[in-house]
Amino acid sequence: MTAISSDNSLDRRRQAFTRLAPPALLVISSVLAFTTADLITPHRWQQLTVMVLVAAATVLQLWWLWAGPRRSRPDAVSVTYFAIRWAIGAALALLNGFYAFYVAAGYFDPTHLIPGRRRRRFALFACSVPVSFAQVGGIPTDGPMGWIVFACLLAATNALLTFVGRLSEQEEERSRARAVTITELQKTQAENAALHAQLLVQAREAGVADERRRLAAEIHDTIAQGLTGIIAQLQVVSGTTDPEVARDHVTRATDLARHSLGEARRSVQNLAPQGLSYDGLPEALRKTVDQWAERTGVPTELTVTGTAQQLHGEVSATLLRITQEALANAGKHASASRVGVTLSFMDTEVTLDVRDDGKGFDPLSLPARTGTGGFGLDGMRARAERIAGSLTIEAEPGAGTAVSARVPLVIDERGTT
Repeated sequence: MTAISSDNSLDRRRQAFTRLAPPALLVISSVLAFTTADLITPHRWQQLTVMVLVAAATVLQLWWLWAGPRRSRPDAVSVTYFAIRWAIGAALALLNGFYAFYVAAGYFDPTHLIPGRRRRRFALFACSVPVSFAQVGGIPTDGPMGWIVFACLLAATNALLTFVGRLSEQEEERSRARAVTITELQKTQAENAALHAQLLVQAREAGVADERRRLAAEIHDTIAQGLTGIIAQLQVVSGTTDPEVARDHVTRATDLARHSLGEARRSVQNLAPQGLSYDGLPEALRKTVDQWAERTGVPTELTVTGTAQQLHGEVSATLLRITQEALANAGKHASASRVGVTLSFMDTEVTLDVRDDGKGFDPLSLPARTGTGGFGLDGMRARAERIAGSLTIEAEPGAGTAVSARVPLVIDERGTT
C-alpha cells in the first residue's frame, strides 16, 4: 500500500508540474523579454505584437488551468491546446529569443497532451525548431553559414531529446512493471489473508468437534460412572435389612453424588475459558494459578517473561486450557510440594511451561487416556498442534514433571496489552 500511495503521489506531482510549467515559463520569459525590450525589439510594432501574443498566451494558459484537470487522457482538445500554444510561443520566440523558455514547455507535457508515440516525437521536433531559431538569434539572414549552425543546433537538440525520451520511456515501463508487481503482491496478500481466515474457521470447527469428543469421554468416565456407582449402592440398600449396612451404602452413594456433582461443575466450567472474556492471557493465567493453589494448598508461582502481547483468541484459549489441564494432572497424580508456571513472549512464538517437583512418571508407560476423566497428554498435544504449535513432556519417576507448549505468536488486531 505504501508503494502504491507513493506512485500515486508522484503521478499527481508530475501532472501538477506539467500544468504549471507553461504559465510559469511564460511569466519568466515575459519578465526577461520586457526587461530587454528596447534592445531586442526596438520597434513599436514588435512590442505591440509581443504584448498581444502574451495576452493571448495568458488567456490560453488560464483556460487550460481550468480545463486541463478535467481530461484524464490526450484528446482532440488537448492536441488543439498544444498546437495553439506552440504557434504563439514560436511567434514570440522569433520576436524575442527569451520566449524560447515558453516554447520549451512543450518538452515536458507531450505525453499528457498528444496521443501516440510518433505524434509525440513530432511535437518534440516542432518545439525544437523555434528554440533552435532563438539560439541563433532568429531566422538566419547572413547566408548559408547561419543555416548550417541552425541545422547543427536542431540536430543536436533532437538527438538529446531522443535520448532523454528513451530514458523516460524506460522509466515508465519500469513504473508499469512495478505497479503490476505491487498489484500481484496485494492479490497474494489478500489470498493469504483469506486462507488465514479459513484456517481459523477450520481450527474453530475442529475445536468444537474435539470438545464434543472430550465432553463425551468425561461424561462417560466421570458422571456416568458416578451415577452407575450410586445406583449400585442404592440397590444394595434396597436389598438389605441391616441398618448399618444400609447407612454405610447410603453414605457411599452420597459421596459419589457429591463427587459426580463436582465433576459436572468442572466439565461445565471447562466448556469455555471464561477468564479470557475480561482479561488478557497473563491475567487469566494468574487467576487460574491462584485459584488452583488455594484449592489444592500447593504453592504455585506464575512468571511472565518478555513483552506481554494481546494474543489471538485461539492462541490464548489453547494456552489457558493446557495450563488448566496440566495443573489438574499435577493435582491428581504428582503429589507435588511446589508448582511453577512460566509464560514467555518471544519474537515469533509463545512458550508455556508447567513444572512440578512431584513423583513424576514414565511417559512411555501411559496410554493415550488415563481413564480418570482428564483431557490427557495426547489431548493437550492435539490442542497445541491444531494452531501449528507443539507440546513436549519431560518426566522421570521421582524427578517431577515438566509440560512445555510452544505456539506461534499471533497478535490480536485490536492491539497489545
